[in-house]
Amino acid sequence: MPQLHVEVPAFKGTPGWEFTPIDKLDLAQFPTAVAAGADAEHKVLFAPEGAVGPSDSEPTSEGPIVAPLRVALERHAEVVGRHFGTVVRPGFFANANAEQWTDGTLVYVPRNTKVDAPILITTIQDKPGTTLHHRTLIVLEEGAEAEVWDQVSSAHDEEAVVNGVVEIVVGDNATLHYVGAQSLNEKTWVFGAQRAVVAKDAQLDWTTLAFGGANGKVFLESTLDGQGSHAKVTGAYATRGRQHVDYDTLQEHAAPDTVSDLAFRGLISGRSSAVWRGMIKVDPGAQRTDAFQEARNLLLGKKAHADAIPGLEILADDVRCTHAAAIAQIDPEQIFYLRSRGLSKTTAERLVVEGFLGAIVERYDEGPVRDAIAGALELRLGEVLG
Repeated sequence: MPQLHVEVPAFKGTPGWEFTPIDKLDLAQFPTAVAAGADAEHKVLFAPEGAVGPSDSEPTSEGPIVAPLRVALERHAEVVGRHFGTVVRPGFFANANAEQWTDGTLVYVPRNTKVDAPILITTIQDKPGTTLHHRTLIVLEEGAEAEVWDQVSSAHDEEAVVNGVVEIVVGDNATLHYVGAQSLNEKTWVFGAQRAVVAKDAQLDWTTLAFGGANGKVFLESTLDGQGSHAKVTGAYATRGRQHVDYDTLQEHAAPDTVSDLAFRGLISGRSSAVWRGMIKVDPGAQRTDAFQEARNLLLGKKAHADAIPGLEILADDVRCTHAAAIAQIDPEQIFYLRSRGLSKTTAERLVVEGFLGAIVERYDEGPVRDAIAGALELRLGEVLG
C-alpha cells in the first residue's frame, strides 16, 4: 500500500490551518496499520449497558446492520455504495483515509425501525509509529431511531497518527443520538473529517469529546438539508501539558425552517492550547433559519492559550443567527468567596471548574447519556487537575 507524504507548503497560508502547524509531521514515517482487536488493553470511556457492537454475522431479518465496513462492502454493497465517500468533503486527510483505510464500521437502520439498544463502536490504536485510518458510516432511513457511541483510544504511550472519517446520513423524520470521543495518548497526531447530512424533519443530537492527542485538527460539519431539520452539537475538550486541539465546525443551513444549536466548552491547562473556529452558513432560500453557536474556554494557568473564532455567512434575509465566544481565567472573586466559606484553594478551584463544565452536562436530559457524559468529564477533570 503506497504511503503518503504531507506536503507542508500546501498547508501554509491555507485558511483554517493558521493556528495548527503540522510541519513536523511526515506521514511517510508512519506506515498504515490496522486497529487492535477488542481484547487489547485501552482506556474505556464508555460502556453503555446492553450495548451491541459490530458483527460479521448476517442480520436475522430486514433489521438494522452493525457490521465491520469491509464485511459491509461485500454483503451490503448497495447501502455502502450510495453513501461511502459522498458525505464528507474532500481534503488532504479525508482523501488519505479514502485511499488507505483499514478499519471501519457501518451502522444502517432501515425505515421506521427503532434500535432500542445503544450501538457501541470501539477503535484502538495499538501500534506505535503507525497511522490508523478508520471510518464510521451511519445511515438512518426515514423514521428510524438509533443511539451510537463511537470511541477511539490508544493501547500504548508512543507517537502515532490517527486519521478518522465519520459520515452520517439522517433520513426524513429520523432521530440519531451520536457520541464521538477520543482518549488517545498525548503523543498521537489526531486528524478527523466528520459530517452529517440531516433530512426533512429529522433530528440529530451530536456530542464530541476530545481528551487525548498531541496535535492535529478535526473538521466537524452538520448540514441541515431538509425543511424542518434540527441539529444539536455539543463539544468538550480538556487539555494539559503541551497538548493542542483544533476544532473547525460548520453549521450549514441548506433548507428553510431549520434549527442548529452548537455549544463547545474547553478546559486548557499547563502549556496546552486549543482552537475553535465556527461558521454558521445560511444558503440562499434557507429562510427562517434559527442558528446558535458558542465556544467558551477556561484557562488554568498563565501559559495556557485558546483561540475562539466564530463566523457568519448569511445568504438569506429572514433568519435568526447568534454567536458568542469567550476566553477567561478563573475569576479570583469566585475563589475568594468560596475560600471565605472555609474551602481550600484547591477545592474552590475545582468547584468553579466543575460548574464551568456542568453547563455542558445540562444540555442533556436526565438519563444514561447524561450520566455517561458527566462521568467521562469527571474522569478527565481528575486527570487535568491531578
